[in-house]
Amino acid sequence: MFQSGDPKELVESAPPRVTLRNSFAHPFDSAIAAARTCYSSRLIGPEEVNDKQRLNIGAATFFSGHHTVYQHAHFEFGLENISRQFVWSFLHAHPFYNSEQQSQRYVRMDRTQAYVPPVSLFFDAESRAIYERAIARAWSFYRELSSLLLPQAREILLDIWHVGPMSHPKRLQKIERSAEKRAIEIARYVLPIAAFTTMVHTVSGIVLHRLWRMCAASDTPSEPRAIIGELFAHVKNIDSQFFDRFGSEPLDELREWKIELPRTTPGHQFVKEFDAQLHGRTAALLDYSLNAPAVIAGAYRAVLGLSAADCSDSEALDRLLNPSRNLYRLETLNVGVHAPMMRALQHANYTFAKKISHTADSQDQRHRMIPGSRPLLTLADTREPDYITPALLTSNPRAREVYDRAMQDAWHSKNELLDRGVPLEIALYLLPNAKSIRLVESGSLLHLLHKWTMRTCFNAQEEIYQSSLDEIAQLQEVHPQLAKFIGPPCHLRAGVTTPICTEGSHFCGVKVWLDFPNVTRRI
Repeated sequence: MFQSGDPKELVESAPPRVTLRNSFAHPFDSAIAAARTCYSSRLIGPEEVNDKQRLNIGAATFFSGHHTVYQHAHFEFGLENISRQFVWSFLHAHPFYNSEQQSQRYVRMDRTQAYVPPVSLFFDAESRAIYERAIARAWSFYRELSSLLLPQAREILLDIWHVGPMSHPKRLQKIERSAEKRAIEIARYVLPIAAFTTMVHTVSGIVLHRLWRMCAASDTPSEPRAIIGELFAHVKNIDSQFFDRFGSEPLDELREWKIELPRTTPGHQFVKEFDAQLHGRTAALLDYSLNAPAVIAGAYRAVLGLSAADCSDSEALDRLLNPSRNLYRLETLNVGVHAPMMRALQHANYTFAKKISHTADSQDQRHRMIPGSRPLLTLADTREPDYITPALLTSNPRAREVYDRAMQDAWHSKNELLDRGVPLEIALYLLPNAKSIRLVESGSLLHLLHKWTMRTCFNAQEEIYQSSLDEIAQLQEVHPQLAKFIGPPCHLRAGVTTPICTEGSHFCGVKVWLDFPNVTRRI
């Protein structure tokens, strides 16, 4: 049905590589010393801890759930040869971490590097060959799309920047580099979620305990068992008692797998029902704090000890939201939770249903203060292709044809493996970055404001930009008083402070602040 990938092209794969970059020297004794400090008239140091205290205080704090003492120790890891599906489904599926991850938006994926499961009873040599050929073809589509999209991206950027015959050569070079990045940003949608990534990943000691306990809690249980096992081993080499004293073991099986419910075509009915509530949008408002304006205004007055006669609701909201009156709104350092009056915005909450691609959601989930309930793809799989198409492809018929062919190829290969009896966990790695992800996401207005400020910038990822516009528009419908001063940094800063654009050399080239949100984003 589909042409084979280049037989000379090999898929590069390797076991995960985990390095411990930085850590506490004595994490367990530091935890016990912190616990002792709670009941001491002075600060207790880790060097003062004895074995009786390790035994008694360690057990008393850990098994009773008083885990904050184990949160002080942090561990900074370097992770290589890990799949993007593992990162999305497990490593970034909770809020308590920090990561700096290699970007497919800005780094060209020249080498065909991806996670390839070992041959096993349900993944024989022939299945592995099908798997590897599919990955090789995906990279071939990626390279072809990158070439097809480059002239289009270049043409748009030359027009945006008003480049002419007299333009400086360095300006042309900058646009050429930018055009290449825009091309690979779209081309990456065809890459498989098995693709390798590299990152610096930092977690606290208690989070590492939780990751070890819950390493089966994702679509990719085999990868976490191996990778979290290595993280676990590195910390044990430093201080074995940090884990050995408690003897906690990973849960064998997710509770979610044990839920027995009647199903129609796997995932089909769920997709149909979820999409119906979107009404053609990227994001649809499901629920919200009905009295949010009044509650926020009252909370603001409570912070400052004001009566309603001193400060009306409309005055309170203007003081909070108007960037010319509230300079916290202009801070590039996100200080909202530290500013007493800004915390009044925590009391309004909004819930959205969203449909974006796997690659966009991998960025969206980094807004950890706006948690989402994301699908287990192994329980929501569809036989038919189910994907997002970036806007740039709509005006490039040749690129669109290649893109759609890549989507058909990915689902065909995934289904072929399933028909051979390969487990969903393995087959799903062949799905592309473009795979549709349907989630429900909630957040307070405080944290949504931060996200909407960052993601309505023209440099934001296209789908998150569009979903932010959809969310703001629906906020305008239900609470127009709260939607008046929302937009990218340049929109908030224009006429108030300088620089207007906070992106520096990464300025998009469009004076968005002159007509947001009506200005058209072309690329």
